[in-house]
Amino acid sequence: MQTFPQSLASKSSPASAHAPQLYLGLPLRIHGFVWSGLVVIALLLLALTSTFEGKSVWSGWIESRGLRQPSYAERIYFDHVVRTRANTWSNLAFVVVGLYALALGYHDRRHRGDSRAGYVIATPAMSLLFGAACCLLGFGSGFYHASLTRWGQHLDVASMYPPLLVGIAISLGRWLRRCERAPTQRTFPAWPILGGLVVLTSYLLYHFKWSMASGTVLATLIVTTACAGLMDALFARRTLHFRWLLFSTLALVAAVICRQLDVARKFSGPDAWLQGHALWHVLTALSLACAYAYHRSEKLPPESD
Repeated sequence: MQTFPQSLASKSSPASAHAPQLYLGLPLRIHGFVWSGLVVIALLLLALTSTFEGKSVWSGWIESRGLRQPSYAERIYFDHVVRTRANTWSNLAFVVVGLYALALGYHDRRHRGDSRAGYVIATPAMSLLFGAACCLLGFGSGFYHASLTRWGQHLDVASMYPPLLVGIAISLGRWLRRCERAPTQRTFPAWPILGGLVVLTSYLLYHFKWSMASGTVLATLIVTTACAGLMDALFARRTLHFRWLLFSTLALVAAVICRQLDVARKFSGPDAWLQGHALWHVLTALSLACAYAYHRSEKLPPESD
């Protein structure tokens, strides 16, 4: 079984008498938080859909083009709360990735002490921001595929950008950890500025979504994220596990193949439980998880005596 590197979870002090039990390189309480959180979210969503089942929930909403001219093979249930089932529920994969990042960010904040910890582990705010971005993507995309409304489509596309923007911010922060205040020459952490830029850029991309070609914006952000990660691996004076970047790329390529086969109606039938676009969601979530693992794998060189 492939296990995560120990650097995925920041270590407590070696002197700690109560070292946490690890599974797949992470403390058990992190797994417990994520999967119990997922169960709670799934139960709440099931309760919500059961409450409104049989009611015309989306009748007053502006339809997206995908309702009458579907891009994907899955059957559309016009009078249901969840109009496409597999393509909706598969977005919980993004929520799982987001919950892990949130839990790890909280863990890193409470357990400091590794002098060789990389930027992500040493800056828990980036994990928290990445986790929130992935959860937003899961709920945004899930809302669109459940409703097939125009606003849902707007939210779906706009929510794709923040996780990629956080990835770019992490790469920038690795090179520019602190900023200098000119008059006093005092330095301060760069992450609040980088985080603010992520939020501002995400809002602008959401606000001007209909004025831009979303495919071009998404492709540009993906290429920029990949290039930044590659630059880190090649030129940074630190250790990064390049295999995670490779896994991320392979998962993304597989996701694109599944999506295109689904668009061409060559993946599965409309009533199959396994849909190509649903696999696109799962595999892109896996790609984001591997990219995050890549950034967490960073280790600074040992200090010379």
